Amino acid sequence: MTSTLLSRNITVDGHRTSIRLEPEMWEALDEICRREALSIHDFCSLVDQQRCASSLTAAVRVALLTYFREASKGRALDLMPRTPALAVAASA
Repeated sequence: MTSTLLSRNITVDGHRTSIRLEPEMWEALDEICRREALSIHDFCSLVDQQRCASSLTAAVRVALLTYFREASKGRALDLMPRTPALAVAASA
């Protein structure tokens, strides 16, 4: 399976940047943002605040995977800034 990477401009904590993801990853990101009532910019900012040494793109992929893994187990991640956002993703 070969997917073309799509680049999109996003704003992370007020700074414009871009990330390149597969179309399926963009679809997953859009779905999470709809479910959680977040913008893509807000979601990526939350991921950026929790990531360690990885690139933002890699951290977003891990966060997407972690979100759907937890959802498949009937668990929810609290993505709102009032808590340690993506705590499960950060520990993955």
